[in-house]
Amino acid sequence: MGFVLGIPASADPAERRTPIVPDVAIKLRALGATLLIESGATRSANVTEHDLGEVTWVPSTREVMAGSDVVWTIGPPDAEALAALRPGSILIGTLAPFADAGRVRQLASDGVNSFALELLPRISRAQSMDVLSSQGAASGYQCALIAAARCPKFFPMLTYAAGTVRPARVLVIGAGVAGLQAIATAKRLGAIVEGYDVRPETKEQIESLGAKFVDTGVAAVGEGGYARELTEAEREAQEAKLGKAIAQCDVLITTAAVPGKQAPLIVSEMVVNAMRPGAVVVDMAAEQGGNVFGTVAGREVRVGPAHVVGPVNLPSRMPAHTSEMFAKNLYNFTAPLVSEGVLAIDTSDEVLAGTALTLDGTVAHPLVRRVLDLENPPPPPPADLPTTSSEPAASEQPAEAQGEA
Repeated sequence: MGFVLGIPASADPAERRTPIVPDVAIKLRALGATLLIESGATRSANVTEHDLGEVTWVPSTREVMAGSDVVWTIGPPDAEALAALRPGSILIGTLAPFADAGRVRQLASDGVNSFALELLPRISRAQSMDVLSSQGAASGYQCALIAAARCPKFFPMLTYAAGTVRPARVLVIGAGVAGLQAIATAKRLGAIVEGYDVRPETKEQIESLGAKFVDTGVAAVGEGGYARELTEAEREAQEAKLGKAIAQCDVLITTAAVPGKQAPLIVSEMVVNAMRPGAVVVDMAAEQGGNVFGTVAGREVRVGPAHVVGPVNLPSRMPAHTSEMFAKNLYNFTAPLVSEGVLAIDTSDEVLAGTALTLDGTVAHPLVRRVLDLENPPPPPPADLPTTSSEPAASEQPAEAQGEA
């Protein structure tokens, strides 16, 4: 009885988080897991090999993947690592399901059962597994700190011998977990804070944190707790009213995103150019194209009068706590898969079914199939190619397998 759970090092050299921490390692062993971890995989999160107790340490990602029944990962492994996974093994983590059709095809064709936690259903029972929420809270917190560090004004009101300095004005667009955390942090730092979201139910949440809700008269409630895309008329109405609030703020933080699509452009060039001189913009959606005109992922740029920051992988900036949160989310997702040390995938479970990326050799998630155009199988190889090999022909290989980025 029992199973092997593997932790490879991240494929991203800039990633500092780890999906395993000491408390969770203890719980996993109680489930019947043997831990197989790549040497150095936890070092950047300040988790030492001694901290994790009884673990088998191996020198390479490939050994972890080949020797594990279950693999936990932050970010998708590269093609070589994925190829080492055994058919029937289980891959769980943040897998960027909409980013690469070749990778998804590879997981399916290799018979790997993969669960992308970005796809987790937004239901009450799944809240303890929700990595987007736990990591989003860290991102929102970091956005407020980045803004405060770059703002040419004090966030709080300051009284000094010659008078009083008025507090900075902060506007947060997007009131999901990240946006609400940005609002709460900016408020704790003493700023005057406003918040906006196209979902009208967020008004109460924003006001409960002591911020003022900016009402544009535009509502766009979508599926699964997310906002839908706006029509052209709605975008124009939103820009006209939101533009006035943006023009008056000293700091703008944007956090709006749509699953499986490029982030919506909310703040146009005209609106940025109307901002106050020296205004600071922190665009949390930079990695998905940005909510603000001129945002460049991973850089700080000047756009008109504004200083625009496009931070990437914000949770990685505070790896001690975000690793702890991530690991607990993964454990809460994995524990129901284990009964008396034996792994079993119950496809009738709403959480598992909704999070499944690939199952039993197929691409299981309908939205991923649609977005990546995977509804139909790839075309067969040309008739003049040899077909005696058990390996797929070059034209059928995923993009990564052919050396493409």
